[in-house]
Amino acid sequence: MAENFFDLGLDRNPANYQPLTPLTFLERAATVFPQHPAIVHGAVRMNYADFYRRARQLGSALSTRFGIGRGDTVSVILANTPAMLECHYGIPMCAGVLHSINTRLDAAVVAFQLDHAQSKVLIVDREFMPMAQQALALATVKPVLIQYDDPEFTDPPAQAPTVVPLSALDYDDVLTSGDPDYAWIMPQDEWDAITINYTSGTTGDPKGVVYHHRGAYLLAQGNALTTSMAKHSVYLWTLPMFHCNGWCFPWTLSAIIGTHVCLRHVRAEPIWAALAEERVTHLCGAPVVMSMLVSAPDAVKRTLVQTVQFFTAAAPPPETVLADMKAAGFDVTHLYGLTETYGPAVVNDWQEPWSELPASEQAALKSRQGVRYLPLEQLDVLDPDTMVPVPRDGETMGEVMFRGNVVMKGYFRNSQATDKAFAGGWFHSGDLGVVHPDGYIQLKDRSKDIIISGGENISSIEIEDALYQHPGIEAAAVVAMPHEKWGETPCAFIELSQGQDSVAPEALREWCRERLAGYKIPGRFVFTTIARTSTGKVQKFKLREQAKALVGQAGDKE
Repeated sequence: MAENFFDLGLDRNPANYQPLTPLTFLERAATVFPQHPAIVHGAVRMNYADFYRRARQLGSALSTRFGIGRGDTVSVILANTPAMLECHYGIPMCAGVLHSINTRLDAAVVAFQLDHAQSKVLIVDREFMPMAQQALALATVKPVLIQYDDPEFTDPPAQAPTVVPLSALDYDDVLTSGDPDYAWIMPQDEWDAITINYTSGTTGDPKGVVYHHRGAYLLAQGNALTTSMAKHSVYLWTLPMFHCNGWCFPWTLSAIIGTHVCLRHVRAEPIWAALAEERVTHLCGAPVVMSMLVSAPDAVKRTLVQTVQFFTAAAPPPETVLADMKAAGFDVTHLYGLTETYGPAVVNDWQEPWSELPASEQAALKSRQGVRYLPLEQLDVLDPDTMVPVPRDGETMGEVMFRGNVVMKGYFRNSQATDKAFAGGWFHSGDLGVVHPDGYIQLKDRSKDIIISGGENISSIEIEDALYQHPGIEAAAVVAMPHEKWGETPCAFIELSQGQDSVAPEALREWCRERLAGYKIPGRFVFTTIARTSTGKVQKFKLREQAKALVGQAGDKE
């Protein structure tokens, strides 16, 4: 092989090569715009100089007082508060790994995560301390316990303790004991872990998804480009920061010198107040947040002088909700991703000519997941058996797969699952989809959610799309119900729109019959509150259990 002269004497050195890390975004923001508002939380107003100082103090205290260093896990159970933002910087500043825990998990699952992640320190919001105490009683590890007292939290009525309380250090006391001039630690390599996030574990124990500094840096920048975030944008925290590290937006905001508006609880009134009073420009959330906003009483809604960019994932919102959101001053964009891709890595990049189409056609286009984020190198739909791309016909289904720098390092202490996920040199999402002729992908189902009835594959999403078009339906989720003759048939769980008292099952069957092939019409309609995760995702595994329990009861149809 011929010698490459461009490699001679042109080696990497500290002057021309530094590992990528989103921690540098905060350092730059504090240096260039020290007085710009960084965090708003109730009466708290924190500028970038203070944000950077507190993050450094936290990193210093964790390092000097508790010995946290490279590869040590610091777990947190926190709401969307300033402390959660400080942890996104302070923990990796001392080379630790941030482990954000879903605040709605039960104690047994939290105990599993603490043990599996080998947690050395646990920082807990006072609201979640009873659950944390139960988890620690079940866990093998004994991390240092630190309690954060959020001034926006009001204690609920006193309840009898279920465990003997463990003593906890005060978060602010710990933080302020740190050095504000702490010389924080750059990663040795941009491949170093920055966070660990656990999957929901619906098919067994949760898996720990490990992010590296490089991926967090690139996805954070990709967010800014994808969402058209201008400098000094204002972001409202309706998306839980424990979910994929808030889709990496805790780091994005520092890159564009933006303002975080923290929101402890996702409720219509404080959201509308923040939108109007803080001039919010961007927010993310599940479709249920949109429904909450547009269905709020008129006394709660506010007139907005700015257009607000709303980014949503999960199931596409129905046409009526999109129309109501547009009328209220929101521009909705559909995103798609997984915990394993740092959150969203696919965007429904809107084409200007589409804006001239009828509303129904626009809604259909908005329901597609779209095309790859800029920092994602490859996105495709492949036949998982042959690893050959499916035809671009909008009909042939395959598995959605990813390649690039915003795909996880792998699953922590689970090489078998990692190898399976990366088989063939692609990350296998487990989602089934199609590719349209214009290259935009559209999900059709999770591989485990496909309904096989009489040998025919039925997409639950296709049925849900038809049901969402019904004016009396707020939400719909379809799962397989065991059937003696067909093996499985669709079972639809329905939440009715506000003010809608009832809808006859036969009327819904007729509605579906006009839009779907006969074998796709649900054999059962269940009117109930649909089980969801704290991030708004429908928990279909629970719905499948409910559907199984309904087998043989009155109401089933052939």
